[in-house]
Amino acid sequence: MPEDTQLSDSDGVFLVKTARMAVTEFLSNGKRMKLESEREKKFSFNAGVFVTLNNADGLRGCIGFPMPDKKLSHGIIDAAIAAATEDPRFSPVKTNELNGIVFEVTVLTPPVEITVTDPMEYLEKIKVGRDGLIIRNSFSSGLLLPQVPVEYGWNVEEFLQHTCEKAGLEKNTWKNEKVKIEKFEGIVYKEETNGS
Repeated sequence: MPEDTQLSDSDGVFLVKTARMAVTEFLSNGKRMKLESEREKKFSFNAGVFVTLNNADGLRGCIGFPMPDKKLSHGIIDAAIAAATEDPRFSPVKTNELNGIVFEVTVLTPPVEITVTDPMEYLEKIKVGRDGLIIRNSFSSGLLLPQVPVEYGWNVEEFLQHTCEKAGLEKNTWKNEKVKIEKFEGIVYKEETNGS
């Protein structure tokens, strides 16, 4: 997200409603919605974005784009549809489930590599509740959003361990000096209840 781009609360409300509308439209008639031109222009900057779907049982789908490779106006729609239909951990969402799902949108700042001389320095350079993490090791990578460690009550070390596991790595791989760890921040917008 560019430095000069500030998202307001009303922008957040719009993005969450857009995610819900995109999924509803896609599940109902197989079409990808397009934003009206004024909104398309407003959200035409590149940003990483994730859409998370939760129901009464917990997570129902979460997919997104960590790198600012897409315009937010496109990324929000693509991530919402993918979270509902392509998350390999879950069966695709059905239309009759939508009333029981709460939509959450996280807009990301570009990831920045954390530089350390000793891996234990990561514990000082990562802040739970502010930072999301990406861990990369040769062909593996894993990402956890900033809200995840807060939801589970993890400290920084547990956050690093779970991000390693998300990448399919041993939980203490973060101590290996060949590992690349990046952090990013996320602005989280979430429906209070399903549909509002």
